[in-house]
Amino acid sequence: MKQIEFHARGGQFRERLFRAGNQLGKTLASAYEIAIHLTGRYPDWWTGRRFARAVTGWALGESMESTRDTLQRLTMGRPGEWGTGAIPQDCIIGSPKRAQGIADAIDSVAVRHVSGMTSRLYFKSYEKGRTKLQGETLDFVAMDEEPPLDIYTEALTRTNATGGMVWITFTPLKGMSDVVRLFLQDPTDDRTDINMTIDDVAHFSDEERARIIASYPEHERDARARGVPILGSGRIFPVAEELIRVQDFTPPDLWPRIAGIDFGWDHPTAAVWLAWDRDDNTVYVYSALRESNQTPAQLAPRLLAQGDWVPFAWPADGLQTEKGSGMRLAEQYRNAGINMLREHAHFPAGYAQEGRVSQVSVEAGLMQMLDSFRANDPQEYARQQQVLRTGEKPLRIRVFASLDRWFEEFRLYHRKDGKIVKLQDDLMAATRYALMMLRHAARAADMRQAARSIDPRRNHNWRV
Repeated sequence: MKQIEFHARGGQFRERLFRAGNQLGKTLASAYEIAIHLTGRYPDWWTGRRFARAVTGWALGESMESTRDTLQRLTMGRPGEWGTGAIPQDCIIGSPKRAQGIADAIDSVAVRHVSGMTSRLYFKSYEKGRTKLQGETLDFVAMDEEPPLDIYTEALTRTNATGGMVWITFTPLKGMSDVVRLFLQDPTDDRTDINMTIDDVAHFSDEERARIIASYPEHERDARARGVPILGSGRIFPVAEELIRVQDFTPPDLWPRIAGIDFGWDHPTAAVWLAWDRDDNTVYVYSALRESNQTPAQLAPRLLAQGDWVPFAWPADGLQTEKGSGMRLAEQYRNAGINMLREHAHFPAGYAQEGRVSQVSVEAGLMQMLDSFRANDPQEYARQQQVLRTGEKPLRIRVFASLDRWFEEFRLYHRKDGKIVKLQDDLMAATRYALMMLRHAARAADMRQAARSIDPRRNHNWRV
């Protein structure tokens, strides 16, 4: 459950962005956390940040009216019904202080903490500017709806002395704004991004989800339903997720498999596994892995768990030699037991003659992926089939619904000024490498038969 993940990450990160579609419960989760910290009444399952003392915090929205209608309503209840929100009535000390000039708006409220001390919550807004937010020292700041960058920075500064935290909950209708870029393209050890989509919400049926998504303007659907920043023409895969998402199942042993790996260290190493239904010419992305700061030896057990026989496609940078060991990176993985293909990922000979740039063209790989995603649409499938030889079927790609990290990258993969943004694209790259080498997909039975046919005295690696 994404709300639980949002709370849990507060135990590790000072800065949290909770991106979600409209009416999915993000602001309710924020209000709940506000109340938990103010009262100190942490539930047994709570793994997030804990305060053993009373705290001081801010709750902010775009305007005092919007703050009143969202965070104030959800933490305090409606006017005249204080104590019916997330903060229990028996914890509210006296009457809340009213804000001047805004009907039914609260300026501040005192809350009884389990320690016997008094916590305080202040309701504020972005509209008066950064200078009106100076001076206070805070334990937390909860921001509902996207703030300007200077407002966010000022709010974070208010928590520096206490080592406190700031979290934001919003639907990213402003696209790749400064604040969104901060979280998605400039990650730090203190900063994290949580994304909740309409598919993560269990109380909607499939029919209700489809109806809600269809009710939004097409250019806003990903933002309002899935918390995806509006990327417009910059998005590399402008394809509806419904076209490619499929419920998990166990691929038959008869389907050949192949995996792709994108090497990394500070940015993650990523791997994906594909199963190929040759009869239907459909590839299923059924597993994915993304880990940072892991050596080949450390990653090997998790890679091998999917089958030590599965061939791995890898990029040309696997030919680079490590300074310390003098060994190529691809060879390090091979020595760790991974079935690395003999050559780096490339399209087959003659591919360039079909109008592509080169056998290792990134753009050609992306276009192959885009065409295969789009082929899940019946009309597009028919169009692609017309340009193929008789009897051939267009290649389609489907992705298991459980692969949240894969879909996160898929949603945010975009260009800026015509160039691919090389951030959070690791699983996309691994998928591209595997597809480029799909012709080397193999079945376990075939690989083991090949192994038995090799004379072990020849010191020959039977792997592909």
